[in-house]
Amino acid sequence: MRTLWITALAVFALDQITKVLVVQVAGLAYRGSIDVLPPWLNFRMAWNQGVNFGLLAGDGDLTRWILIAVALAISAWVLIWLRRDRAGRWALVSGGLLVGGAIGNVVDRLIYGAVADFLNMSCCGIDNPYAFNVADISIFAGAVGLILFTGREKAR
Repeated sequence: MRTLWITALAVFALDQITKVLVVQVAGLAYRGSIDVLPPWLNFRMAWNQGVNFGLLAGDGDLTRWILIAVALAISAWVLIWLRRDRAGRWALVSGGLLVGGAIGNVVDRLIYGAVADFLNMSCCGIDNPYAFNVADISIFAGAVGLILFTGREKAR
């Protein structure tokens, strides 16, 4: 489980540091957008009150607290599951990615009332209107990793 905790802490720290640097220090919250390597990488400020792509977004505090509770419940379930099943190294890394990202987004909801999304990538004439953050990438990678690296029982 040590691998999971180290991964989760690293993801959480990277997520929060990038948000502070881009949103606060670089002033993205006030500027709205910063072209970094257009069109491939841009910073576009988006306050996401829902889940992916703004789904379930609501202006009420109830939605925010429900999403916080869901993220914490899923994180707790992953921790219990991986501990109970004595998961391998890559499953623990995957769990750490998911838990660290989820806690990063929970902290955003507690501090800002919404998740700070800022990474925007486009390519090849396709203009991507969506923004995401390090936590979102980690949650996605962790979920894929859990699918790939768990559930295979060894032959007895």
